[in-house]
Amino acid sequence: MTLRTTETAHPDACGLDQMADSAILDMLFQAQTAAAQVVSQAQPDIQQGAALMANTLLKNGKLFYVAAGSSGLMGMADGLELPGTFGIPARSIRILLAGGQASLTHLAGDVEDDTQTALDDASQISEADCVIAISASGSTPYPLAIAQHAQAKGAQTIAICNTPDSPIANLANVAIHLPTPPEPISGSTRLGAATAQKIALNMMSTLMGIKLGHVYDGLMVNLQADNAKLRDRATRIVARIARISTPLAASFLDKANGKVKPAVMLAMGATSCTQADRLLAQAGQNLRTALLELKP
Repeated sequence: MTLRTTETAHPDACGLDQMADSAILDMLFQAQTAAAQVVSQAQPDIQQGAALMANTLLKNGKLFYVAAGSSGLMGMADGLELPGTFGIPARSIRILLAGGQASLTHLAGDVEDDTQTALDDASQISEADCVIAISASGSTPYPLAIAQHAQAKGAQTIAICNTPDSPIANLANVAIHLPTPPEPISGSTRLGAATAQKIALNMMSTLMGIKLGHVYDGLMVNLQADNAKLRDRATRIVARIARISTPLAASFLDKANGKVKPAVMLAMGATSCTQADRLLAQAGQNLRTALLELKP
């Protein structure tokens, strides 16, 4: 049987445990860099994945991040950051991690083979949803079973895998192949494969947020200011876009109940929160488009 790339020996790993610390770290760094490089060739597929995610949310569907082990942690990190970064409602994000909550304190290996639990977890997926299935090997039973169920349900599926021609990629509407080199420690996909996965996820979900209109000139304009740090950030965002003082920006933010987009609309000439909300709704929550409606 041909070994997967993630299981083969790294050509420079011979004698790794006998190397000086600095040499080990240099090798690990080079391996991470090599893993990151493979993401570049996957950009067209990442673009398609971002469009699927954005369209799902626009139609009130949910995003399901599905994986086991290190891949699961990469998916969980990406999904949990979406509400804070882009204001995506938490109810629109689901994390299906093999082993469930217990895996947050102990990543057991056997749970990734539990296809019955996978099918139980998958029962909440509908045709309106989008599944992001992540697997270094592309054949991990838990995400593979869920991807199969999602396909049968008519849900959109994005596969992120580090092995070409893998079963999970063949099930997906969009397959993002990240053919990372052999791992410095054979089979430890928390190193190269996970690095590439995290970069691809970062790029895909960020592009999704931009496509949804939640970014304006590199600023997080769908921010909900619910603590002191975020309120300060939101105030600076409103002040920068509207080119007004921070005290004045803070006053508009108060009127908008801490929401950046309507606060900017008020600062730029909207006569009320009602008008600001109406224009944003008509513009699909795209701030730049809504602002055009305020120009005389």
